[in-house]
Amino acid sequence: MAQVEIKGVEKVYPNGFKAIHGVDIDIAEGEFVVLVGPSGCGKSTLLRMVAGLERVTAGTIRIGERVVNDLEPAQRDIAMVFQNYALYPHMSVFNNMAYGLKIRGMSKAEIADRVQKAAEILELSSEQLTRRPNQLSGGQRQRVAMGRAIVREPSVFLFDEPLSNLDAKLRVQMRVEIKKLQERLGITSIYVTHDQVEAMTLGHRLMVLNEGNVEQLGTPIELYEKPASQFVAGFIGSPSMNFMDARIGAGGDTVELPGGVSLPLDGAGGREPGRAVVLGIRPEHLEATTGSDVASLRVDLVELLGADTLIHGHFGDDKADMTVRLQGTSTLRPGDLYPCAVDPAHLHLFDPDSGRRI
Repeated sequence: MAQVEIKGVEKVYPNGFKAIHGVDIDIAEGEFVVLVGPSGCGKSTLLRMVAGLERVTAGTIRIGERVVNDLEPAQRDIAMVFQNYALYPHMSVFNNMAYGLKIRGMSKAEIADRVQKAAEILELSSEQLTRRPNQLSGGQRQRVAMGRAIVREPSVFLFDEPLSNLDAKLRVQMRVEIKKLQERLGITSIYVTHDQVEAMTLGHRLMVLNEGNVEQLGTPIELYEKPASQFVAGFIGSPSMNFMDARIGAGGDTVELPGGVSLPLDGAGGREPGRAVVLGIRPEHLEATTGSDVASLRVDLVELLGADTLIHGHFGDDKADMTVRLQGTSTLRPGDLYPCAVDPAHLHLFDPDSGRRI
């Protein structure tokens, strides 16, 4: 295992495009960090700089005790798992996993031992070790790709969207297996994905990137409960957080929506009366109520998902679409009113200009 330190790292391409803007992060030994964000945000570029596949324009990357900026990928003691598996189609599974060790000049006995141990960890049978990649399913091929990384016994694992080519059911299964694998081996890991569900379930910490900038770095629960910006709030959580233009009430202790709905705020500061804000509420925090402090949602659409029901609607004259997540099934229909309230602790306020949390 090795610690990874990324200090002031930037990436500027020859045409002047700046893909990464001064990223800083210290990744502890054995930690699993996920780089997450939409396509084009710079997460794969940052991972490739750690791997040595992209040159660093500014800043330093340290793996263990060494600054690796000028080292070739083979000298960095890392192993990378790609989205497209990158397996040799003419080789057996065994030889795909063993090839890198053969290049190192290891003995046949040691290679066989390492491949067998990795196969056991990944539940690849002896029969499957004799097959070629095109004789395996997508999930099995991804296991082989991970096995090729495991046998190298690297200091750092790098995962570049390894589950993107799998179907939804298999992605869930492989996500669990990757989590178990990392905890069992305890190898420092950096994982890139655009899927916030993968990020939330896999990472000890998440780094949310937006156009090459770090929006927030923290644990999954920190990003869910206290998003630092409207971007993070909208990206983390499924379904996405609801947003509405609003204003702080005259007493500073309420937030007023355009449809005439008033919601109470907790006692936190920075809420000047009349100030324009963006109000965020997660769908799961709009709870049914019969109390006096009620906001009625006019139902526009109902999605029955089995374990959950999603209600789409709007408050009063405000046509902004709101989503409510309910457990189980619901008898609500379009046109019904859903009386609901939200705990003030679950209201999120953001500055409409900067997008930062208030």
